[in-house]
Amino acid sequence: MTATDDLAYQNLNPDAVLAAVESQGHVCDGHLLILNSYENRVYQVGIDNGSALIAKFYRPGRWDDETILEEHAFSLELAAGEVSLIPPIQDPRDQTLFRHGGHRFALFPSCGGRPPNLEDPEHQRQLGRFLGRLHAVGMTRRYAHRPVLDVDTFGVASVQFLLDNDFIPTDLEPAYRSLTEDLLQQVRWCYERAGPIELIRLHGDCHTGNILWTDDGPHLVDLDDSRTGPAIQDLWMFLSGDRQDQESSLNTLLEGYSQFCEFSLRELHLIEALRTLRMMHHYAWLARRWRDPAFPRAFPWFNSQRCWEQHILDLREQAPLMVEPPLATI
Repeated sequence: MTATDDLAYQNLNPDAVLAAVESQGHVCDGHLLILNSYENRVYQVGIDNGSALIAKFYRPGRWDDETILEEHAFSLELAAGEVSLIPPIQDPRDQTLFRHGGHRFALFPSCGGRPPNLEDPEHQRQLGRFLGRLHAVGMTRRYAHRPVLDVDTFGVASVQFLLDNDFIPTDLEPAYRSLTEDLLQQVRWCYERAGPIELIRLHGDCHTGNILWTDDGPHLVDLDDSRTGPAIQDLWMFLSGDRQDQESSLNTLLEGYSQFCEFSLRELHLIEALRTLRMMHHYAWLARRWRDPAFPRAFPWFNSQRCWEQHILDLREQAPLMVEPPLATI
């Protein structure tokens, strides 16, 4: 990612957003709301005599066209299979990725909802059924262009980027380097204990912020991080609390999930390994985007001495968790 890429959104002002939407034949009513998104830029745009649209402008240099279109195709495939999510809008030529003013963008219907209540067993059960249906579609074919979530892409590459670009304070670098080497080896051992794992098309960033709940149940937003990986990746972020709480939530999720998709219990060996990789990847993501002016404003705590000290402490806590027995199922 170059500095030019990070500053590319500077000319994406309200007039440019409205002009892009109108280039697709819509008449905007002038209402524009910036939505919470850092990787891309996302806006709710009012449409004259119609429902509002969501306009998503893709970050330059992150995904190529084929990778974005593969995500769109998966969204449309899920929607055709009656999996409740918000797919991109197709134009009369069935196109979903558009260009205007040097930006690539897609349009989506604007749909409301609220976060799921993960303390409600019925919400957990419905969420499990929803993810089971999503994965049943996801395993029917492979991605050709989108990346794989694995030790190298989320772990090794993340650590190497931080070390190569001098983000780790000098006095903490030896501790960080040694710790991450040990943790990555433990992650590999977790994968070895799990044995052969089927890799499928995932949401990839499945957490409560990307699930909208309505009276009809959950629907999904934002497949921007969709990639190939183990099914448990889309489940483990809904598990919280102590071990007993996590096991209770897991069993309720799987009660719903297994109605539509078979789950391999071997993948339970990967929960803490995937959590460790996500922690590494998250800090590397912030570092990769640090020249984007939006990031220092949104994450003022990042890249301080205290921040890196806490990150190292958090990573150290993962070491004993990865050697514990996997969560138990009924």
